[in-house]
Amino acid sequence: MAETPGRLIALRLEGEPLAEAIAEAWGGGDAVLPLPPALPEETLRPLLAEMRPADLVSAEGRLTLPDPEPVDPGVAAVMLTSGSTGAPKGVELTHAALRESAEMVSARLGAGPGDRWLLCVPLHHIAGLSILVRSALIGGGPVIHPRFGVAGVAGERGANLVSLVPTMLARLLDAGVDLSRWRRVLVGGGALRPDLLERARAAGAPVVTTYGMTETCGGCVLDGRPLERVELALGQGGVIAIGGPMLMEGYRARPELTASTLRDGRLQTADVGRWAADGRLEVLGRVDDVIVTGGEKVWPVAVAARLSEHPLVADAAVMGEPDPEWGQRVVALVVPTDPGAPPSSGELRAWVAARLESHNAPRAVVILPHLPGPASGG
Repeated sequence: MAETPGRLIALRLEGEPLAEAIAEAWGGGDAVLPLPPALPEETLRPLLAEMRPADLVSAEGRLTLPDPEPVDPGVAAVMLTSGSTGAPKGVELTHAALRESAEMVSARLGAGPGDRWLLCVPLHHIAGLSILVRSALIGGGPVIHPRFGVAGVAGERGANLVSLVPTMLARLLDAGVDLSRWRRVLVGGGALRPDLLERARAAGAPVVTTYGMTETCGGCVLDGRPLERVELALGQGGVIAIGGPMLMEGYRARPELTASTLRDGRLQTADVGRWAADGRLEVLGRVDDVIVTGGEKVWPVAVAARLSEHPLVADAAVMGEPDPEWGQRVVALVVPTDPGAPPSSGELRAWVAARLESHNAPRAVVILPHLPGPASGG
């Protein structure tokens, strides 16, 4: 008997109520659209009009919506992602893809009965949803914290596996939290600076770096190496393509975007990478982040990571500025470890050039008390 299309249920909840609502929907054969609980009404209305769920479930109750559009058979969730454009997209993930991802991650980590995940990342993100699926696979429900908090993680004794973004990891280390007692600490969702990774491992944290995206059901490359059934390829300019059974079904109501992103069974990402000497994948940045200076390409993430390794640098970011001679020039924003003794421009140029090609060396260095904008990795 052929499978029939299912209903899509929008869930505007968080924490345990959201986990329970997801389980109820899946038990009834429906798919879920987890929404940020604080999503403003002016954003919610056009989003619902585009995603066309059958119902909206919130703390206030269940609301039946007009003109619903069913999901294809097998679809478990539509997860929102903005990618690099800022425009929301609904990523359709099947039960089979989520299960494949959970199996591969659990096998790589050696996770099984007796292990338990702490879920302190948002459940409306793929990192949170994937923990629900992994937990069901190994037979133990996750310990759910509605929101991340340093004290909550520090005091948690009921779980031994945890997933964090770099900002969370930095806050835990800054607070002196002992992370060595965790069996695995997955860190993804943003670039993890080498100095932060080194600091965490020096403190005994069993960090495993992850690379992936909503379209791959979350992390599919751990510590630079693809999971068992994941295929990686680097195309022209080093653009990363990913294949495997954990790939999305497509983008909801956007067939043209799906066709341009899923080609020949592989996801064409907007990320650029290279193979390290030991065969691991190094992610350099996004295609649209590249700085072209004098005809040479510079990846800001790689330069900032190198700058952050300097003993006189506490934090760094890299940007491109228009330049009449070079097209763009590389500018480093640097927070010194000692404001009274900042590193010189020449010193930092030499430091970068010693590891990377000379065109990566910043032509200007701006010393700041802190970097502008939100902390990286959030």
